[in-house]
Amino acid sequence: MASFGRVIVAGALVAATCGCSAPYYWQAIGGQLELLRKREPIAEVIADPATDPELRTTLARVEAIRRFAVEELALPDNDSYTTFVALDRPYVVWNIVATEEFSVDPKRWCFPFAGCVAYRGYFDREAAERYAAKLAADGFDTHSGGSNAYSTLGYFADPVLSTMVAGGEQYIASLMFHELAHQQLYVKSDSEFSEAFAMVVEELGTERWLTLHGTPADLDRYRARRKRRAEFGELIAAQQKRLRALYSSGASEAQLRADKERAFDTLRREYEALRARWGGVADYDAWFAQPLNNATLASVATYTRWVPALRARLEQVGLTQFYADAADVAELDAPQRAERLRAWEAAGRTTSLSSAYPNASARAGCDCRVEPRG
Repeated sequence: MASFGRVIVAGALVAATCGCSAPYYWQAIGGQLELLRKREPIAEVIADPATDPELRTTLARVEAIRRFAVEELALPDNDSYTTFVALDRPYVVWNIVATEEFSVDPKRWCFPFAGCVAYRGYFDREAAERYAAKLAADGFDTHSGGSNAYSTLGYFADPVLSTMVAGGEQYIASLMFHELAHQQLYVKSDSEFSEAFAMVVEELGTERWLTLHGTPADLDRYRARRKRRAEFGELIAAQQKRLRALYSSGASEAQLRADKERAFDTLRREYEALRARWGGVADYDAWFAQPLNNATLASVATYTRWVPALRARLEQVGLTQFYADAADVAELDAPQRAERLRAWEAAGRTTSLSSAYPNASARAGCDCRVEPRG
């Protein structure tokens, strides 16, 4: 998930002088400085005899993934992901999402230079949970979750984190493609567009990486997971649509609360039916085991809202033109951007995810071997 990087430092100077949210900015500065202080060049970590052999092998693959991101996906060629940081915690940041009790739209936090975003990140879990508890006491629905990756959007040379490498090669590749895509294009104050852009580049990059470096079984497993992720996203979108209608019904607060609880019971039943269709695969059991509310929905929808539109455009025009078109859309104001994205979605051909990016090559309508853009 994208974060603030150098803009936090500048923003903290503003906060320090005006007194607005200064403690939040100081913890952000401290967390960023910790990462900068602990960075070690990956080449040196690999060469160190004391390095765990498994980590050495993993970091060697990271170097290959980084080269691939530049050469095959035209992602930024800079010093990001050329260093390594070992952390003593399971996540690098914890992100808070919040909504009003009767709204599915996330609360926005605005920061100097970074714009307004649909989450608020903390390097310390206890601090995140305290803030979430305060929001809940004020009547908000809240969701708190850990993130394995952290991006400064190119303001600093982001390191590979120990929290990123435990999930295996495909997971590392997906994370790096996603975070580098944020450096390629990030729209202030539009988390939904920025995250969907990164998700689509991540999907394409992972598909192409597995096609060239994985096995057919690896590729099949990834496609199946991606298809399930899309169906899960559709389930969340349908629930949000159901709740939007409910919250605009004009019913009393007591009635809305009762109907809201029933709507989430319906969502759980729908997931059980979907899970049965998957043959019992438990990808999202943990997600459904947590308390569900508007904020847990928003934490998913931020990443998925515009994925179909952007995927359709990528399939239609190929990677080079897709980057150009996405950059043009980023220059529009929010209503115009949404209108253009809806048009892309409507124009997209109807295909299953299992056949999307079938070869991740120029033959599939994606000119992946392109020169990096300046």
